[in-house]
Amino acid sequence: MFTGIIEEVGRVTRIKEEHGTRRLTVAAPRLAKELKKGDSIAVSGVCLTAVDISSKSLSADLAEETWNRTSFSRMHEGALVNLELPMRADGRFGGHIVQGHVDGTGEFLALDRIPGAEDYWLHIRIPAELERYVIFKGSLSIEGISLTVAQIEGAEVTVAIIPHTCARTNLKSLKAGDPVNLETDMIAKYLEKMMQRESANRPLTIERLVEQGF
Repeated sequence: MFTGIIEEVGRVTRIKEEHGTRRLTVAAPRLAKELKKGDSIAVSGVCLTAVDISSKSLSADLAEETWNRTSFSRMHEGALVNLELPMRADGRFGGHIVQGHVDGTGEFLALDRIPGAEDYWLHIRIPAELERYVIFKGSLSIEGISLTVAQIEGAEVTVAIIPHTCARTNLKSLKAGDPVNLETDMIAKYLEKMMQRESANRPLTIERLVEQGF
């Protein structure tokens, strides 16, 4: 489990394709030192397994499914990626629950400086199938970053970005039209599943939610 608090921005140094599998190598001088073979790491919001580690880099294998269904489809040598190690059992919960299981990709539209302020507006377009999980002031993981939705207009979502987040993530390297990894709040998905199971004669109520542990 992750929290969406980015610990390091890595740089892709190599993408090697062999027999339908791609091996991604990322320069990560700080986090590579904390990894051992088989450990999990979130790479721009995608939970991957470190299969080869040096003192300054890590490598992970990408299945075709992962390549096609994530923002890795725009990956190239030199690209910046957001990195986060799994949350420790005794760690502080700084963001929100992020599993590293990408629900889909959105489209990066713009990162605009707010007039008269140091902050930015991040604009993305989300796919129709994810719209029902995204709410005003709700949590949304974008490229592995724990963010809060500030505005929704149809399929366009706007998020406020502070200077620290802009400086310490890969957002500043993105271009209009780039795909971005999205992971919606897992609680919304569990609630939806519960509601679908409810019969017409037993509607979902506050009491029923309490029974289910919410």
